[in-house]
Amino acid sequence: MDLGKPNPKQKAFFEAKEKYIAYGGARGGGKSWAVRMKAISGALEYPGLRVLIVRRTYPELEHSIIWPTLATLKKETPPVAVYRAMKRLVEFENGSTIRFGHLASGNLGEYLGQEYDWIFLDEATQFTEREFRMMAATLRGTLKVPRRMYLTCNPGGVGHQWVKRLFVDRRYKGKEKGAEYRFIPATVEDNKALLEAAPEYLETLEMLPEDIRRGHRYGDWGVFAGQYFSEFDLRRHVAKGVTPQPGWKLCRGIDYGLDMLACVWFGVDDSGRMYVYREVQEPGLVVSEAAKLILALTPPGEDILATAAPPDLWSTQKDSGRTMEALFAQNGVPLTRVSSARVAGWIGLKERLRDLPDGTPGLVIDESCRGLIENLQALRYSERNPSDCDVKPHAITHICDALRYGGQLLCGGGSEESDGEADRTELDYIYYGM
Repeated sequence: MDLGKPNPKQKAFFEAKEKYIAYGGARGGGKSWAVRMKAISGALEYPGLRVLIVRRTYPELEHSIIWPTLATLKKETPPVAVYRAMKRLVEFENGSTIRFGHLASGNLGEYLGQEYDWIFLDEATQFTEREFRMMAATLRGTLKVPRRMYLTCNPGGVGHQWVKRLFVDRRYKGKEKGAEYRFIPATVEDNKALLEAAPEYLETLEMLPEDIRRGHRYGDWGVFAGQYFSEFDLRRHVAKGVTPQPGWKLCRGIDYGLDMLACVWFGVDDSGRMYVYREVQEPGLVVSEAAKLILALTPPGEDILATAAPPDLWSTQKDSGRTMEALFAQNGVPLTRVSSARVAGWIGLKERLRDLPDGTPGLVIDESCRGLIENLQALRYSERNPSDCDVKPHAITHICDALRYGGQLLCGGGSEESDGEADRTELDYIYYGM
């Protein structure tokens, strides 16, 4: 069966042997064609191969995958496969199958009891890392072929962070093995067929707004459409060896729940510049454990003036009749209540990313604070309120919220219910000379 001639990047995608293979980066690199041809060729080569191709929504799946796949198969005479529309399933004469799936309604459970030899996650940055891992768990079976998961991707979307971490930055944690991951970057220049058929496409990409153009035209994973802190610049806002200096006012900001303790340590100099020099993120801690960890990471002699926390930690717990704020204080970490007003807090951080009168940024983060650096870059605008950040994926918001609370501590401290003076914080009186 003639499936066409792949370009060099597509050929590398076809021949890759790793368990997880990602292709793309920029628009126009020929990702969807590569998915369709690799799935069909595999189904023909390995009798009994079970293939699953997934997109986020069914209309996307139908337009870019199903109908072009069927069009390719219909060219073959006699037919080598039959399409079962009700099942969204292509059945090949040799027993192989290609199933088309989507997760528009969060129907992940529909696939978890199944077994697949190859899975294609098309536009992978539209999926969360949890969805990626859960789908990968269905790579199993008795057919003697290498189990593989193929991904295509562009910068941006809810999955930007995990795709960038695994395939672009190649930073692994836990039981993740770098040898199992491969990224094949491609741009529109690699897709000669597209440029010959539609030479104006390149000009269309060049005319996009700068932040979108960098991602769609060049596959720049440092910026993407919808990025909330698009002004964040690794070259200017990240430094090496940031440590507390004499004269700095030292504070902490925390976000706490059983799902995650997030804490940042920061100092403020006489110009008002905020320096973040330490962070921690740890899930599954009760208050006493969280407080113990915070204290353990705070060296003796490091005089912390205040630890900013949101108003929900002052809510009375039904089971104990106490507040989490009281429990933190009991365990050696007194908290200072600050506003949880999201928009004001995020815009305040945007202001801190701007330059001070001396021409340098108002916020500097030590390079060791990888979680904060990565997650600030991954935050997206909320579709409901463009002035706010999206709350999904929730895992990336904790450490950013901790920084937001710390920033609000410097801006006056009080909660939404505050009438002002009554809720002035210790830092207000020390830093502002009140």
